[in-house]
Amino acid sequence: MTGGLVVRGLSFDYGPKRALDGVSFDVPANRFCALLGPNGAGKSTLVSLLTRLLVAPKGDIRIAGHDLRATPRKALAELGVVFQQPTLDLNLTVRQNLSYFAALHGLARSEVPGRIDAALDRLDMRARADERARALNGGHRRRMELARALLHDPKVLLLDEPTVGLDAAARQAITEHVHDLADQGFCVLWATHLTDEVRDSDALLVLHQGQIIATGSTGDVRGDHSLSDWFLSQTGATV
Repeated sequence: MTGGLVVRGLSFDYGPKRALDGVSFDVPANRFCALLGPNGAGKSTLVSLLTRLLVAPKGDIRIAGHDLRATPRKALAELGVVFQQPTLDLNLTVRQNLSYFAALHGLARSEVPGRIDAALDRLDMRARADERARALNGGHRRRMELARALLHDPKVLLLDEPTVGLDAAARQAITEHVHDLADQGFCVLWATHLTDEVRDSDALLVLHQGQIIATGSTGDVRGDHSLSDWFLSQTGATV
């Protein structure tokens, strides 16, 4: 699975507390996979391990065929990330924010304007390129962060609770944009605790108390129940 994400036997402890316990899963290219779990399930720890903010003493991660432990630079170069907390400079324009990120990635200066335009076009944001981030609403700021995650042409997209704080219309728009990116060939892992962001056709991973308790197509996993009712019955979580 050279274009996707592979996790094997991933465990992580915070002192005596086990946050992840033998987590394994695959997400291929051209697939939207929802990582669904209640608050405290271990989603943030998993995201931190996938982005190497934390290093797992046990388990393996491969991003687009690259071993994160053995070749971290190559692995992380194939990963585009939208974190739960916004990471924009609100005093810069959209284009300036993206240019700064491109410089951090070491992209050739001659390529940057074209890459920025292409990324903004994908998210219908080109018309806002010269506006300051402070002037954008929450939904457009999230689109901007997603455009930024695409700048270096990653194969895998990781989004950690990307719709937190957005209204219903903005949440739907972001979800649809990211599904479109999966249709274009990206491997997408979308971490959330909100069942209404998950489609029946999506791949589903359910994380609870540090373990994967269900995998498969969402429609197959939920069976005859609504996803929210099934999720509540399995985890006790409110949605």
